[in-house]
Amino acid sequence: MDNPNDLVWIEHFIVQASDSDFRGRAKLSFILEIMQRTADSAVNSLGLSVERMLEAGMGWMMITLDLEFHRYPLLNDQLTVHTWSKGTKGVLWQRDYRIFDEQGTQIAAARSTWALVDIEKRKLLRPTALPVQVNHYTGDSVGDIPEKVTLAKDITLEDAYHYQVRYSGLDSNNHLNNARYGDICCDVLSPEEWEPSVLKRFRITYVQEAKFGDEFIVQRALKMGESAWVQGQMGDTLFFAACLEF
Repeated sequence: MDNPNDLVWIEHFIVQASDSDFRGRAKLSFILEIMQRTADSAVNSLGLSVERMLEAGMGWMMITLDLEFHRYPLLNDQLTVHTWSKGTKGVLWQRDYRIFDEQGTQIAAARSTWALVDIEKRKLLRPTALPVQVNHYTGDSVGDIPEKVTLAKDITLEDAYHYQVRYSGLDSNNHLNNARYGDICCDVLSPEEWEPSVLKRFRITYVQEAKFGDEFIVQRALKMGESAWVQGQMGDTLFFAACLEF
């Protein structure tokens, strides 16, 4: 890693075969994962490792993410991820990202909101509860706090498939990892529907955390060539709402 600015954390990645789909494009879950890894490293550099967070009974919960692609990453691309803490508003933290290719060209940018939570009580904590000081970076901005994803009333959803949280989806906070939702959303489209589609933007709001054994119906509303609205719901419980834009 190369971090000339202590407030902007930088990590490098290569899109491997296991990170790409049948078209040689990086899986959305891989992009979400490298963003998550870079953010984890940034927080770890402050002396706040995942282990220390767990010992303190704290964890991070992503609320909303808005990710836009200028060029979609491909197999063997060398990617550089920049991230920084932009500031706080109430209980929310904003974290921005920029992703560059090996030529230094920006290919993606993202805005996200997070909350610090008490893992046992599942209660939101104020930023002052964090045991270390976080210095925010104001020298760059991807944009304002992203708006939560809400489905318009005129969107008609259809059931795509049933999902149950298993071991492979869990992370150290004992809930379905944020990056796994990339796969869940992309799985609503068939290979034939993906073939002509190029993802331009991905937005998601995590409404209810999903733990081991939780089940939900993944629903979609597809407008070919334009968008796919996706949500996971079981009964009256909405787990997430997302939108893939092409």
